[in-house]
Amino acid sequence: MKKSELPVKTCAVCGLPFTWRRKWARCWDEVRYCSERCRRGRRVGTDTSARSGP
Repeated sequence: MKKSELPVKTCAVCGLPFTWRRKWARCWDEVRYCSERCRRGRRVGTDTSARSGP
């Protein structure tokens, strides 16, 4: 299969498109983030101002 024919998704954090990878073959339906950095940096219902400290 050509690289241009691989499935593409959009990252839930950064919004950039990313293509299918072999390591995601078994869990492609659950993949939401383009990278480990985006997965760690996701903000799910948290308020960043509460973390600023005194």
